[in-house]
Amino acid sequence: MQNYWAEFVTVAVVHLLAVASPGPDFAVMLRQALSQSRSNALLTAAGIGLGILVHVSYSLLGIGLLIQQSVWLFNVLKVVGALYLTWIALQCLKARAGDVQLESATGRGQTGFAAFRLGFLTNTLNPKATLFFVSLFSVVISPDTPVLMQAGYGLYMALATGLWFSLVAVCFTMPRVRQQFTRFGHWLDRLMGGVLLLLAGQLLLATVSGSETPSAPSPDTDR
Repeated sequence: MQNYWAEFVTVAVVHLLAVASPGPDFAVMLRQALSQSRSNALLTAAGIGLGILVHVSYSLLGIGLLIQQSVWLFNVLKVVGALYLTWIALQCLKARAGDVQLESATGRGQTGFAAFRLGFLTNTLNPKATLFFVSLFSVVISPDTPVLMQAGYGLYMALATGLWFSLVAVCFTMPRVRQQFTRFGHWLDRLMGGVLLLLAGQLLLATVSGSETPSAPSPDTDR
């Protein structure tokens, strides 16, 4: 273990910078925290964290290299991710005055499973996360690092991601914070929808233009 501390610190720092950057995960988490119960927001955070394990798993199995070398496969992934973000964006854009307060106060919000699934799929279908983990496991983490050690890195990143978004959930579900957003919560919802729609459009544009290829990953899971 002592021989891998430097590598672990590098992984931890790169992951911290990536997970803290604004993107689909953060936009969805913010909306959940302001419009759902705290328990649902925390379930969404847990879903995002566990979604990391999907990326780690295919990276350890070598599927990440297949994605990296297959432009067609990566383009399919980007289109699926863009369509999913578009679906979430359309739900946000439908927000009307009173919707945010209604969902959080009357209990007519999502089920716990739906909240968890939203976080899990948002992270799993995020092509930027795929780029990040393909880059991480092919550039930062040495091929000579034992698989168990690499799996440990993955567990750490999943836990750290879940904890980060749990902190976001707790912060934005505080009554004082929510009160500040009550009057214009639906506008924030629409803003989040616009952001997600722009991200989806960016993915589709990159797919059509071929400006972003899996052979040149960006070390950023969200942007």
